[in-house]
Amino acid sequence: MNNRLKGTGAALVTPFHPDGSIDFGCLAKLVENLIANGVDYLVTTCTTSETPTLTEAEKDEIVACVVKANAGRVAIVRGLGGPNTKEIAEQLRTKDFTGVDAILSVTPFYNRPNQEGIYQHYKILASCTPLPLILYNVPGRTGCNIEADTTLRIANDFPNIVAVKEASGNMNQIMKVIAHKPTEFSVLSGDDAITLPLLAAGVDGVISVVANAFPKEVSDMVRLARRNQFDEARKIHLRLLDFTQACFKEGSPAGIKALLALQGKMDNTLRLPLVPVSQELSAHFAKLLSDFQ
Repeated sequence: MNNRLKGTGAALVTPFHPDGSIDFGCLAKLVENLIANGVDYLVTTCTTSETPTLTEAEKDEIVACVVKANAGRVAIVRGLGGPNTKEIAEQLRTKDFTGVDAILSVTPFYNRPNQEGIYQHYKILASCTPLPLILYNVPGRTGCNIEADTTLRIANDFPNIVAVKEASGNMNQIMKVIAHKPTEFSVLSGDDAITLPLLAAGVDGVISVVANAFPKEVSDMVRLARRNQFDEARKIHLRLLDFTQACFKEGSPAGIKALLALQGKMDNTLRLPLVPVSQELSAHFAKLLSDFQ
């Protein structure tokens, strides 16, 4: 299974109708487009999916839609995490994970546990499911960083914790994990802007936001870099760089949804407290698209 979680994973947005209800038809079309353009696996009910605004029933419906649209072609990762260890453990024991290949579980947010608390949290989660688990370290959102030594301790102690999605932006921390991790443990970029240098340092791939809009380009870049064809990979990285920076200028997933709307792939609707990007940024996206070749 771990080999199926390398390369490019797309962090799926949740398309909404203008009234705020989920557009499942659009989601199925997005899945089809991503697979047709070479992504290696799909990540759903994650940060990019606007999970804080989704009910548990809606999350389950989204996963079911993605599983059906995928029809077993690529691996599917379900996001499932939060600040209440007991609640997440119970969900891991009781939810239906048919068609799901792995779980992406973000560090506990808001209550800001120390490193021992983080370790004990994942120890419990690892005992609750036979599915592979991916740590998700995104301190800019959670206020809680998994330090390199803690990641390595977890990686060595729990065989079904198979990877970390690293979105700390801390190159020294990430490289320490790469240098000392167990052989079968994967390190994945969680930051589109630095995926190429992280691939040069030895990460196994990316869980990408930008891949929603440019699945072929991101997938090609990652494959080229993993084959040490960095001249070709760099060209793609630099072609996408303005889009990548713009996607996060006013927050994600507002940026990627604005871009997808301009591409005609979905309506530009978000759920509060998120709102669409400014007219200025939308015009910038439109100019970038007109110039893109």
